[in-house]
Amino acid sequence: MGGAISGSVRGYRVVLIAGDGIGPEVTGAAVPVLEAAAARFGCRLNLERHEAGAACYQRSGLAMSAETFAACRDADALLKGPVGLPGVRLPDGTEAGVLGGVLRNGLDLFANLRPIRLLDGVASPLAGRTSGSIDYAIVRENTEGLYAARGRGVATADAVADTMLITRRGCERVARFAFDLARAGSGAPRDGVRRVTCVDKANVLRGFAFFRAVVEAVSAEYPEVVFESRYADAAAQALVLEPDAFDVIVCENFLGDILSDLGGATVGGLGFCPSGNIGERGAYFEPIHGSAPGLAGSDRANPLATILAGAMLLDRLGEFDAAGAVRAATTSALRDGAVRVQRDGTLASGCRAAGETIARLI
Repeated sequence: MGGAISGSVRGYRVVLIAGDGIGPEVTGAAVPVLEAAAARFGCRLNLERHEAGAACYQRSGLAMSAETFAACRDADALLKGPVGLPGVRLPDGTEAGVLGGVLRNGLDLFANLRPIRLLDGVASPLAGRTSGSIDYAIVRENTEGLYAARGRGVATADAVADTMLITRRGCERVARFAFDLARAGSGAPRDGVRRVTCVDKANVLRGFAFFRAVVEAVSAEYPEVVFESRYADAAAQALVLEPDAFDVIVCENFLGDILSDLGGATVGGLGFCPSGNIGERGAYFEPIHGSAPGLAGSDRANPLATILAGAMLLDRLGEFDAAGAVRAATTSALRDGAVRVQRDGTLASGCRAAGETIARLI
């Protein structure tokens, strides 16, 4: 991956999928921020806008067209807003218009990276927690686990069976991703120790016992990183009682989905939580929250998770200075009160104005 150079300006092909509900608003706030950061540091994001999601499914019967998928595959990176609408369902009752299976499996984006970080100017519901005391990453295996059963469960009128698939290859590559991340980082806030915590239910299910055993075997390749394991229920408690003890968490798909929402609650809500879906060749970036159709059109949605997902996209492109500028401007806006988040998670200053403010700070 890398941008074509035109003169002295590095150019990148970036697909933008606005999504459903508040998606157009939060991506609309993020784009000026990313463009300001790119311009400041001598690169250009060549945005290609494509439609996908629940509204697309309603109109066409497909969550994403073949042409859009090809554009996502061939782009340098993809920024995606939240997709899905509560009333848009497949015949089996599951949600239609979601893109996780389409993109994650279709592009083999095996690692879902979800940073959980308490920012300056944001109050945590955990008493006494201040910025810097919650700063860890959840690395969620993205292509198998329980979610591999999506659309493939066996059902009768009286029973349903969904199968959890865990493979050695899947475990090894996501484990190496997690250990590489920990090795490059600064360790847990509490003690500065570079640590990977495997979260599972190895005491109950053979699949999780296998997952833990493979991750532990990979840990031998990283003697400078401490390995530990916790059961998912105990880890959920610890993420509330001692979040500063965590550095990098690695886990199966379903567990990572749940625990990252729990972690998001401890740092002020999902409106502050970006994510990246990363493979050996491709990647896309998005907020971890949903489409919140009840807020759509109100200009009250919080775009900061999408803006921070854009910073992760810039990191992926190798534009580290631009990514740092996005994060610094976001933190400054929150710390100084230029962007204020209300108790219900919406923005007092408005979604569009938040993007404009952060872009000006850059």
